[in-house]
Amino acid sequence: MKSSLKDLGPTFSKFLSTPSVSRFTFLLAVSALVMITACGASRNASTEAATPVEVEDPYANFFVDFIHTDKLTVALERAKAENKMVFIDFYTSWCLPCKLMDEDVFTDKAFGDYMNQHFISVKIDAEQGNGPNLAALYEVKSYPTLLFVDLNGRVKSRKEGAAYQTELRRMGNEARVAGL
Repeated sequence: MKSSLKDLGPTFSKFLSTPSVSRFTFLLAVSALVMITACGASRNASTEAATPVEVEDPYANFFVDFIHTDKLTVALERAKAENKMVFIDFYTSWCLPCKLMDEDVFTDKAFGDYMNQHFISVKIDAEQGNGPNLAALYEVKSYPTLLFVDLNGRVKSRKEGAAYQTELRRMGNEARVAGL
């Protein structure tokens, strides 16, 4: 290596042989080796058979009892059996106002008691499963879109955009006055 350093010229040879440059080169080589090893380990770990992970119930903290379905007929049949109207929350996974409603509105106990007494509630992901079909049927253009529908699925009250407890309660009362 000494002979090859001389071939590079006296200034560059002197630069490479200084202790700080040598330490830097050594640390750079060790860092590269660690990164290559770490990347290989994570790649191997991801190709192993994945063990099923239990998914937390996204509605667990809600006081509004949303039924787990993307089929409107399920909600309508249950509503007929219990003589209630249906509340539909059209949302998407990327919708910030939808997430804020999940955190602030559906977790309110008093509001949950009101909704559960008068409505069958369902959350529909407008981009998954049957959600796109229902969103097209109800002409959903923005998220969230909140609907109160009668036993035949006809809209009695509609709101595009987030709403808090007071407004949703008012909408629900208007829908109930409009009738099943």
